[in-house]
Formats: sequence, structure tokens, C-alpha cells
Amino acid sequence: MKNGYILALDQSTSASKAMIVNPRGVIIAQEALEHKQYYPKPGWVEHDAVEIYQNAVHILRNVVKKTNLTAADIAVLAITNQRETVVVWDKDSGLPVCNAIVWQCRRTSGICSALKAAGVENIVKECTGLLLDPYFSASKVKWILENAAGNVREKAKAGQLLMGTIDTWLIWKLTGGKVHATDYTNASRTLLFNIQSLNWDERLLNIFNIPKSMLAEIKSSNDIFGYTAEGELFDRQLPISGIIGDSQAALFGQNCFEPGMVKATYGTGSSVLMNIGGKYRQAGNGLVTSIAWGINRKIEYVLEGIVHCSADSLKWLKDNLGLFDDFSIVEAMAESLEDNEGVYMVPAFVGLGIPYWDAEAKAAINGMSRATRKEHIVRAALESIVYQIKDAVDTMQQEAGIRIKELRVDGGPTSNAFLMQFQADMLQIRVAGTQAADLSAMGSVYMAGLGIGMWDMADIRQLRQTGRTYVPHMEEAVRERYCQGWRQAVARVLSR
Repeated sequence: MKNGYILALDQSTSASKAMIVNPRGVIIAQEALEHKQYYPKPGWVEHDAVEIYQNAVHILRNVVKKTNLTAADIAVLAITNQRETVVVWDKDSGLPVCNAIVWQCRRTSGICSALKAAGVENIVKECTGLLLDPYFSASKVKWILENAAGNVREKAKAGQLLMGTIDTWLIWKLTGGKVHATDYTNASRTLLFNIQSLNWDERLLNIFNIPKSMLAEIKSSNDIFGYTAEGELFDRQLPISGIIGDSQAALFGQNCFEPGMVKATYGTGSSVLMNIGGKYRQAGNGLVTSIAWGINRKIEYVLEGIVHCSADSLKWLKDNLGLFDDFSIVEAMAESLEDNEGVYMVPAFVGLGIPYWDAEAKAAINGMSRATRKEHIVRAALESIVYQIKDAVDTMQQEAGIRIKELRVDGGPTSNAFLMQFQADMLQIRVAGTQAADLSAMGSVYMAGLGIGMWDMADIRQLRQTGRTYVPHMEEAVRERYCQGWRQAVARVLSR
């Protein structure tokens, strides 16, 4: 097929990555660039949305230059993105009214607490499937409208301001301001979208006091969202398709197309998703319900367990404590110890997610002695990722009434054999990796391929690249000792 290459952008919490995928579903070139993290106050996390856009354009152009391809060889641009992070911008100037507020940011805890006290939590959960928590987008927009400089509330009421998750911001910029749109997956993470009636809900807009004029048009992930403006990215216009939030993109990339199939994405935070099919079901026990994807307006749903901090704890050990210089040595550091010797890290840097949902919990390292070395702390950080995933999977099995036989995994940390084996041992099930670590990107690529007719669903099933599989072999008594230690460590940091 002429013009059969797909250009993909994976815009994540810490960096943006661009890649080119050929018609056989193989990545032939990649380019990545980190963006700055802003922490203006304890618990606050921000990104510069303009920097993110400029980085995206830079790496998308550069990844094409790395190959012998030109823009004429590219069939479509696919985008997957960090979810919940939100931007509010002036549609005339094209500039954000303030930095983007990141999904990790806890500044809106007070707003959420006040709304809970007002008795609206059940309405929010019934409509959105989500919890009334600072993790999601709506309270962030409310905060911006109440606190950003420049009469933003009045401008919003006058229809001068737009809002959107990162996908929406990138699409608007890439199309030269012609397209203000998002997909079902990203909309379902805002606390403003009714995932049963499939529209922006007026009750939710009133609860958060957000004008409807700020909101984007909602499309299926495989729709053609629009076209890049000439000169904005390349001289030639490119169709934009395959728009999908990163965790749902990974689920699609893992071919979890049947109800009961589960995947975990290991990144800054982690997300465990179970496909539950085309029927909405409200979750409990700290799980949330979201939209898995919309394809040709047909919706499927997921249960999700959210882990706020997983690999980000390793980044903290590297950048803040200087315990190692390169992530490549982390596995060897952990394997140098035969046991964790009772040292546990609870990485509640932005509170704890499933099943605790404690926004006020604080991070801690427990069980240290005079003999504790940096290797123990690094191993504790790795183990904390596993324990949190286990908490999510255990809750999911209980809620769904399904015994999970396999966990499909993706994300950079899955290359760590110690981490994956420990995960299999703690869960007592098979953990199946993939040769393609960038499953979020590949999920959006597959969606874009559907959008332009390059592939059908049968083709996509054949494109998944299976990787190493880990099976449990730890003795039950040892496993239970580790798990009991984790439960005790968590109990020490909970605020209630």
C-alpha cells in the first residue's frame, strides 16, 4: 500500500516518544524527548503544555528524518496520551492560561472533599464510573477557573476558553486550531462524561461549574479526527486517527479483546485493566469503570485498578537520592540480595490508589536497620510496584468474580526480569510479556490502521508480538511472609 507507514506519538507523563511503524506492524524508527516536571508546592505537579507540543513536533519531524521516508510516505498520525492531565487555553491566542495540571497533582483535594460533603459523590460515580478524586480532570479545571490569573472565569463564560486532556490540546494545535475533539476513552476520565448515555453530562458540568462551551467534540478512537495544518508539522497534510488514552491503548495493543482479559501497564504510575465487554457495570472496592474504546461508535467497558506511583519511585531514588546512575543496573542491585530483609517502601508520594484511595497517605520506607544498604531500598521500590499491582488484581478478581489466569504486561519496567518474576510469584499466575514494550503506542497505531483501512481486527490479532512469559515458583510460606509485610507497611502510612 502506498503511504503505508504510520507515524505515532506517545505523549506520556515524563516524555514524548515518536515512532514510525511499517505495514507489518514493526517499529522501524524512534525518537524521544523528556519534558520538565514542575512541583511548585508539595503535592502539586504541572507540565508546560507549550513545551509538550513543541517537543512533539520536534520528535515527529526528527523520526521521519531518521529514515529514508518523507511525509508523502506517511499514511496517518496516531496519538496516545497520558490521561487526566488537563489544559485550559485561550482559543484566540492559542496559549494556555496556566501550566497543565498533571494527573498526579493533589491540589484539588479540598475541592473534592467539599463536593463529597455536599453529597454529590454518588451522582458522580453513577454517571462516570469514577471516584470523586483529584486524580481526574474536572476538579483541576474547576481549580484553574477559580485561581488562574486573567479573569479566566469570565472568559470561560464568554466562550473564549477551551479545555481538554493532552490529546485534545495536541489535536487542536496540530490542526491549526480547526479541530477541538477528543475520544471516548479520554472523555471518560474527566468526571464530566456520562459513560452510559455517552455525552457530556449537564449535572456534572453544574457540579464542577464548568461551561459546556469549553468541551470538545467526542469521537471514536478509529475516526479521522482531522488533518494537520500545512506547515504545522509537514508541508503535506496528514490525517489524524487512533486517538486513545495510554492505558486503554495498551489494552488494545495487548489484544485484550474478550471480556475477562487483563493487562497491566508499568509506567510512572500503573493501570490494571479488565475488559468487561459492551455492558456497563459499576465497580466497587476502589475499582473504577471506564470506556475501553469506541470503534465505529460501538463502546466496550473496562474495570480499572489505578496505582498512583510505580516506576516513578525508581526515578525518585535515582534523581533525588542518587542511589544509582542508570536504570539498567536496578535489576542486578535487587538480585544481589536473597531477601528483602523486612525493608518495604510504600510510595505514597501522591497518596495511595486502589484499594485504599487515601489522598492523604504519605510515602515511607519501613523496616530499615543499621545493616540496610541502598540495594535494599532499590529492591523495596521494585517490590512496591508488584504489591500494588497485586492489590489491584486481587480486588478485580473479587469484584468481577473471575479468577484471572494470565496477566499481560507492558511498559519499560517489564524488561526487568526480577520485577516480572516477583510479580508472577506474588500473583501466583502467569505473567506474559511482549516483544514490543511500547504497547500504548502500538495500540494507537492499530486503531489508526483501522481508521484508514490498513488493517482489520483479524490482522491486528496477528500483529501482536508475544514475549517472555513468567510462571510462579515461590513457596507459599515465603510469598505470604512478603505479602504480610506489605500489608503492615501500608497500614502504617494510611491517614485513617
